[in-house]
Amino acid sequence: MKSVVVFLSEGFEEIEAVTPIDYLRRAGVNVVTVSVPAQTKVERRENVFSLLDPHAVLASHGVIYIADKSFDEWKSELNGDLPDALFVPGGMPGAKNLSDFQSLNDFIKEMFAKNKLVTAICAAPVVVLSKTGVLNGKKYTCYPDMEKMVSLSCNATHIANVPFVSDGNLITGRGPGAAEQFAMEIVRYLCGEEVAKRVHDSSCQR
Repeated sequence: MKSVVVFLSEGFEEIEAVTPIDYLRRAGVNVVTVSVPAQTKVERRENVFSLLDPHAVLASHGVIYIADKSFDEWKSELNGDLPDALFVPGGMPGAKNLSDFQSLNDFIKEMFAKNKLVTAICAAPVVVLSKTGVLNGKKYTCYPDMEKMVSLSCNATHIANVPFVSDGNLITGRGPGAAEQFAMEIVRYLCGEEVAKRVHDSSCQR
Protein backbone atom coordinates (compact mmCIF):
# COMPACT_ATOMS: atom_id res chain seq x y z
CA MET A 1 0.00 0.00 0.00
CA LYS A 2 1.30 3.46 -0.91
CA SER A 3 1.73 5.94 1.91
CA VAL A 4 1.52 9.74 2.10
CA VAL A 5 2.17 12.09 5.01
CA VAL A 6 0.28 15.41 5.09
CA PHE A 7 1.60 18.25 7.25
CA LEU A 8 -0.89 20.66 8.79
CA SER A 9 -0.13 23.82 10.73
CA GLU A 10 -2.35 26.62 11.96
CA GLY A 11 -3.75 28.65 9.07
CA PHE A 12 -3.70 25.96 6.37
CA GLU A 13 -6.25 26.22 3.53
CA GLU A 14 -9.06 23.73 4.11
CA ILE A 15 -9.96 22.89 0.51
CA GLU A 16 -6.34 22.43 -0.50
CA ALA A 17 -5.64 20.01 2.33
CA VAL A 18 -8.81 17.97 2.60
CA THR A 19 -9.37 17.38 -1.13
CA PRO A 20 -6.08 15.48 -1.68
CA ILE A 21 -6.54 13.62 1.62
CA ASP A 22 -10.01 12.50 0.52
CA TYR A 23 -9.06 11.41 -3.00
CA LEU A 24 -5.90 9.63 -1.87
CA ARG A 25 -7.86 7.65 0.71
CA ARG A 26 -10.47 6.78 -1.93
CA ALA A 27 -7.56 5.43 -3.98
CA GLY A 28 -6.53 3.14 -1.13
CA VAL A 29 -3.49 5.18 -0.09
CA ASN A 30 -2.48 5.18 3.57
CA VAL A 31 -2.67 8.90 4.43
CA VAL A 32 -1.37 10.13 7.78
CA THR A 33 -2.08 13.72 8.83
CA VAL A 34 0.54 15.31 11.09
CA SER A 35 0.20 18.50 13.13
CA VAL A 36 3.15 20.90 13.04
CA PRO A 37 3.73 23.50 15.79
CA ALA A 38 2.79 27.06 14.78
CA GLN A 39 4.67 30.27 15.44
CA THR A 40 2.01 32.48 13.80
CA LYS A 41 -1.66 32.26 14.81
CA VAL A 42 -4.75 33.03 12.75
CA GLU A 43 -7.24 35.69 13.80
CA ARG A 44 -10.19 33.33 14.22
CA ARG A 45 -9.58 31.33 17.38
CA GLU A 46 -13.06 30.20 18.41
CA ASN A 47 -13.22 27.10 20.61
CA VAL A 48 -9.72 27.90 21.80
CA PHE A 49 -9.86 25.20 24.46
CA SER A 50 -10.05 22.56 21.72
CA LEU A 51 -6.65 23.75 20.55
CA LEU A 52 -4.99 22.58 23.75
CA ASP A 53 -4.89 19.15 22.09
CA PRO A 54 -1.55 18.92 20.21
CA HIS A 55 -3.40 17.15 17.37
CA ALA A 56 -5.87 20.01 16.88
CA VAL A 57 -5.09 22.43 14.07
CA LEU A 58 -7.08 25.61 13.35
CA ALA A 59 -7.43 26.13 9.60
CA SER A 60 -7.48 29.49 7.82
CA HIS A 61 -11.29 29.79 7.81
CA GLY A 62 -11.84 28.86 11.43
CA VAL A 63 -12.42 25.11 11.12
CA ILE A 64 -10.61 22.91 13.64
CA TYR A 65 -9.14 19.66 12.32
CA ILE A 66 -7.74 16.79 14.40
CA ALA A 67 -4.55 15.36 12.91
CA ASP A 68 -3.72 11.68 13.27
CA LYS A 69 -0.42 12.42 15.01
CA SER A 70 1.68 15.29 16.28
CA PHE A 71 4.98 15.81 14.47
CA ASP A 72 7.00 14.41 17.38
CA GLU A 73 4.78 11.31 17.62
CA TRP A 74 4.98 10.68 13.91
CA LYS A 75 8.74 11.22 13.67
CA SER A 76 9.44 8.90 16.61
CA GLU A 77 7.55 6.09 14.81
CA LEU A 78 9.29 6.44 11.43
CA ASN A 79 12.21 4.11 12.21
CA GLY A 80 13.87 5.07 8.96
CA ASP A 81 10.93 3.96 6.82
CA LEU A 82 10.05 6.88 4.57
CA PRO A 83 6.55 7.28 3.09
CA ASP A 84 6.11 7.27 -0.67
CA ALA A 85 5.10 10.93 -0.73
CA LEU A 86 4.59 14.06 1.32
CA PHE A 87 2.10 16.87 0.88
CA VAL A 88 2.16 20.43 2.19
CA PRO A 89 -1.00 22.52 1.66
CA GLY A 90 -1.06 26.27 1.22
CA GLY A 91 -2.98 28.95 3.04
CA MET A 92 -1.52 31.66 5.23
CA PRO A 93 -0.13 31.66 7.81
CA GLY A 94 -0.22 27.87 7.44
CA ALA A 95 2.50 27.70 4.79
CA LYS A 96 4.71 30.08 6.75
CA ASN A 97 4.28 28.00 9.89
CA LEU A 98 5.41 24.92 7.98
CA SER A 99 8.34 26.80 6.51
CA ASP A 100 9.42 28.04 9.95
CA PHE A 101 9.66 24.49 11.31
CA GLN A 102 13.22 23.38 10.59
CA SER A 103 12.62 19.68 11.27
CA LEU A 104 10.04 19.66 8.48
CA ASN A 105 12.41 21.45 6.08
CA ASP A 106 15.03 18.80 6.76
CA PHE A 107 12.53 16.02 6.15
CA ILE A 108 11.42 17.54 2.83
CA LYS A 109 15.05 17.69 1.69
CA GLU A 110 15.58 14.06 2.67
CA MET A 111 12.46 12.88 0.85
CA PHE A 112 13.35 14.75 -2.32
CA ALA A 113 16.96 13.56 -2.29
CA LYS A 114 15.74 9.95 -2.05
CA ASN A 115 13.44 10.44 -5.04
CA LYS A 116 10.24 10.30 -3.02
CA LEU A 117 7.29 12.34 -4.29
CA VAL A 118 7.07 15.89 -2.91
CA THR A 119 3.81 17.81 -3.44
CA ALA A 120 2.64 21.30 -2.53
CA ILE A 121 -0.11 23.70 -3.55
CA CYS A 122 -0.90 27.43 -3.58
CA ALA A 123 1.49 29.36 -1.32
CA ALA A 124 3.42 26.26 -0.25
CA PRO A 125 5.58 25.76 -3.37
CA VAL A 126 7.04 29.25 -2.87
CA VAL A 127 6.89 29.69 0.90
CA VAL A 128 7.93 26.16 1.87
CA LEU A 129 9.63 24.36 -1.01
CA SER A 130 11.79 27.21 -2.29
CA LYS A 131 13.38 27.33 1.16
CA THR A 132 14.40 23.67 0.93
CA GLY A 133 16.00 23.81 -2.51
CA VAL A 134 13.40 21.44 -3.97
CA LEU A 135 12.40 23.93 -6.70
CA ASN A 136 15.95 24.28 -8.06
CA GLY A 137 15.93 23.51 -11.77
CA LYS A 138 12.27 22.49 -11.66
CA LYS A 139 9.06 23.61 -13.33
CA TYR A 140 6.32 24.55 -10.87
CA THR A 141 3.12 26.49 -10.36
CA CYS A 142 1.72 28.35 -7.35
CA TYR A 143 -0.86 30.93 -6.33
CA PRO A 144 -0.82 33.82 -8.85
CA ASP A 145 1.92 36.41 -8.28
CA MET A 146 3.58 34.46 -5.47
CA GLU A 147 6.21 33.34 -7.96
CA LYS A 148 7.66 36.84 -7.59
CA MET A 149 8.85 35.81 -4.13
CA VAL A 150 11.11 33.09 -5.51
CA SER A 151 14.76 34.12 -5.58
CA LEU A 152 16.44 34.24 -8.98
CA SER A 153 19.14 32.00 -7.51
CA CYS A 154 16.50 29.27 -7.21
CA ASN A 155 16.69 28.63 -10.98
CA ALA A 156 13.07 27.42 -11.17
CA THR A 157 10.60 27.91 -14.01
CA HIS A 158 7.12 29.12 -13.09
CA ILE A 159 4.23 27.89 -15.25
CA ALA A 160 1.20 30.20 -15.05
CA ASN A 161 -2.52 29.54 -15.53
CA VAL A 162 -2.44 25.77 -15.10
CA PRO A 163 -4.05 23.74 -12.27
CA PHE A 164 -0.90 21.74 -11.57
CA VAL A 165 2.61 21.05 -12.83
CA SER A 166 4.28 17.64 -12.62
CA ASP A 167 8.07 17.56 -12.99
CA GLY A 168 9.79 14.33 -11.99
CA ASN A 169 9.15 13.64 -8.30
CA LEU A 170 7.62 17.10 -7.76
CA ILE A 171 3.94 18.01 -8.19
CA THR A 172 2.75 21.55 -7.49
CA GLY A 173 -0.73 23.06 -7.63
CA ARG A 174 -2.09 26.55 -8.28
CA GLY A 175 -4.69 27.11 -5.55
CA PRO A 176 -7.94 25.98 -3.92
CA GLY A 177 -9.91 25.87 -7.17
CA ALA A 178 -7.32 23.49 -8.62
CA ALA A 179 -7.28 21.16 -5.62
CA GLU A 180 -9.26 18.39 -7.31
CA GLN A 181 -7.09 18.23 -10.44
CA PHE A 182 -3.95 18.52 -8.34
CA ALA A 183 -5.12 15.70 -6.07
CA MET A 184 -5.94 13.46 -9.01
CA GLU A 185 -2.47 13.97 -10.46
CA ILE A 186 -1.01 12.71 -7.17
CA VAL A 187 -3.34 9.69 -7.31
CA ARG A 188 -2.26 9.02 -10.88
CA TYR A 189 1.43 9.26 -10.00
CA LEU A 190 1.19 6.94 -7.00
CA CYS A 191 -1.51 4.49 -8.08
CA GLY A 192 -1.64 4.53 -11.88
CA GLU A 193 -4.25 5.35 -14.49
CA GLU A 194 -6.64 2.51 -13.66
CA VAL A 195 -7.05 3.55 -10.03
CA ALA A 196 -7.23 7.23 -11.02
CA LYS A 197 -10.06 6.44 -13.44
CA ARG A 198 -11.93 4.49 -10.76
CA VAL A 199 -11.68 7.39 -8.31
CA HIS A 200 -12.61 9.86 -11.05
CA ASP A 201 -15.71 7.98 -12.11
CA SER A 202 -16.93 6.97 -8.63
CA SER A 203 -16.70 10.56 -7.36
CA CYS A 204 -18.67 11.96 -10.34
CA GLN A 205 -15.90 14.29 -11.49
CA ARG A 206 -16.45 16.19 -14.73
